[in-house]
Amino acid sequence: MLDSFLVPTAIVALAEIGDKTQLLALILAARFRKPWPIIAGIVAATLANHAAAGAVGAWVGSIFSDAVLHWILAVSFAATALWTLVPDKLDDDEASTARKFGPFLTTLIAFFLAEIGDKTQIATVMLAAQYPELWLVIIGTTVGMLIANVPVVLAGNFAAEKLPLTLIRRLAASAFLVLAIVAVYKAMQSSGWV
Repeated sequence: MLDSFLVPTAIVALAEIGDKTQLLALILAARFRKPWPIIAGIVAATLANHAAAGAVGAWVGSIFSDAVLHWILAVSFAATALWTLVPDKLDDDEASTARKFGPFLTTLIAFFLAEIGDKTQIATVMLAAQYPELWLVIIGTTVGMLIANVPVVLAGNFAAEKLPLTLIRRLAASAFLVLAIVAVYKAMQSSGWV
């Protein structure tokens, strides 16, 4: 049961470092200089986004056999491992939202939109399909987002400039690759090949 929380937390925390939402957090922190409304916006947006992603993952997990689900997960985790190696860039549209609203609402809207189709949202879908405790997966992925983004909000440019992003991307990709290998093993087990 604890795996349903710890694995999503670690995977998302690693995958989020250098992600466009982390760049967005940096921009919002520099623009508003009010960390707590920004952090509250990150929490609210992530919970909403990852709850929806988790619901999709749980539904997908319920419609496929164990073998088929694990093969899908293996391919998805391997693809996400490769995707994690590609650095993100912040879209101008996401940064321009800040001009219209205050720090909380700007962060809520911008983070929710930035996470749609992002690798951490896709990872949440896959993790929710893999682990039976949906609420722990959602909390874990949200905590992972906070682990990666709160220091950026609090420390501003210092944190973003000092992190070895290439190394962190490689660690995150390795973690997704390990999950892919585990999923292949489980798929082979479920298929009766092992």
